[in-house]
Amino acid sequence: MTGKVTGLWRHPIKSHGREALESVTLSPGQTMPGDRVWAVAHEKSRADNSAWAPCQNFTLVSKVPALMAMSARLRGEDVTLSHPDRPDLTFAPDREEALFLDWVKPLMPENRAQSARIVRVPGRGMTDSDFPSVTLCNMASHRAVEQKMGRDLSPLRWRSNIWFDGLPLWEEFDWIGREVQVGEVVFAVRERTERCMSVNTNPETGIRDAETLGTLDTWGHRDFSVRAEVIQGGDIRIGDEVRAL
Repeated sequence: MTGKVTGLWRHPIKSHGREALESVTLSPGQTMPGDRVWAVAHEKSRADNSAWAPCQNFTLVSKVPALMAMSARLRGEDVTLSHPDRPDLTFAPDREEALFLDWVKPLMPENRAQSARIVRVPGRGMTDSDFPSVTLCNMASHRAVEQKMGRDLSPLRWRSNIWFDGLPLWEEFDWIGREVQVGEVVFAVRERTERCMSVNTNPETGIRDAETLGTLDTWGHRDFSVRAEVIQGGDIRIGDEVRAL
C-alpha cells in the first residue's frame, strides 16, 4: 500500500511562520533545507549559537498563541514575516535582530518571558528533537481528529514538514524503527511526535479555539506525526509516492 505527498512545509524561524513548497532536496542527516534555521531565545534562556537546545529555551506558539497566525518566506538569508496584526517585515535574522524584536514585541504577552535574541546553530535546524529530524504527517489521522471533534481543522496546526494521504489512520506509528521512502528520499523513522498546547491554536487567527490536544487524549496519547532521519538524500515533490520499505 502506498500514499502520495500532498504538502511540503518549512518553518524558517522556529514557531514564527510557515512556508509551502512544491519540491525539496534533502540530504542525509539534515533537516529540511530552510526549516528551523533560526530560533528565538527568550530572556531567561541559556541557548546560544554553539549547540542544539531543547524547546523550553525558545519563544513558542505554546506560550505565545498569536505566533501561530504568522507566515514566512525565506529567500537567501532574508526572511519575510507576515501576520494579520502587523505590517510585513523583511529582514536578515543574522544581521538585523533588533528589527525583528521590535516587530514581534506587540504580539508578546506581558506575563511571558520576552524574546531576547535570535539563535542559529551552524549545520542543523533547531528542531524539537535532539537529532536533525523531518516530520511525516498523515492526512487520514488528521481527518480522524476532525471527525472526533465534529469540526474542520487546518492541518497547519501541526506545523509539520511532509504531509501524505492514501494510507490508514495512525499507519505512521507502525513505522517506528522502520525505513520509509518518500520520492527519492529514504527516512529512518525514529519516534512519535508528542504534542503541546500549540495545536489548540487557530493558524489563521492566532487564537486558541479548539481542544485538539484533549481530543488526542481520547486515543490514550498526545502524539501526532512521526520524526524521521534522512538516511538517503534526494528530491521530493508534491504527488510523489510514500511507502514503507
